[in-house]
Amino acid sequence: MQNVSSSLDVVVVGNAGVDTNVYFYTDEIDFSVEANFTQNVDYVGQAGGYGARGFAQLGKRTAFIGAVGDDPNGGFVRGELARDGVDLTGVFYDPAGTARSINFMYKDGRRKNFYDGKGHMVLHPDLEVCRAVLGRARLAHFNIPNWARELLPLARELGLTISCDIQDVVSPDDPYRQDFIREADILFFSAANFADPTPLIHRFLAEGPARVVVAGMGARGCLLGTREGVRAFGPVSLPEPVVD
Repeated sequence: MQNVSSSLDVVVVGNAGVDTNVYFYTDEIDFSVEANFTQNVDYVGQAGGYGARGFAQLGKRTAFIGAVGDDPNGGFVRGELARDGVDLTGVFYDPAGTARSINFMYKDGRRKNFYDGKGHMVLHPDLEVCRAVLGRARLAHFNIPNWARELLPLARELGLTISCDIQDVVSPDDPYRQDFIREADILFFSAANFADPTPLIHRFLAEGPARVVVAGMGARGCLLGTREGVRAFGPVSLPEPVVD
């Protein structure tokens, strides 16, 4: 049984679901034939799932707030998170079912994602349950399902450090992401849509409360922006291949 009164290091707020990753043996899909041979693997994934499992496996006391369906995929997600020691007090149910993604995984590290977020645009979390979970932590790490914006004021009221991952942002003026940008003390984004994300980093630092902005650039590493400037970091060198 989980101890619902113990302190936490981080609460991850976001979507978790089942990702089916399709790994290619060839460089590209051959659309001239009906069948392509691939390795297809199901994982607990999506930003909230990866984040919660990642923090837990780093030894951090982690809770997850997010929705899953009352279905076998939801049971799989809950079981894997519980096995990692993630507190599931804040998990609620999506009547539309558990979110799914299909990811085409290219040999060079590229990924093409097909995302089915189920009911996340119309769900509403139980604010009192979420308050109790958030009140036990020091850091709230937000991903961007629509319902998550309802918890930003709670996290701010409770004095937590707020980090937000706005993912593959296309425009800094995207209205969907503004609540998350405005509340983030630490802001993460993917630079997949920007050859040089430096101007975007400077804009986020100038216009929002963020003290730290991190732009992920895949094989190019990342950029770390603070009030003191922007620094570049190359990708970590590992003996194993890096797969998204």
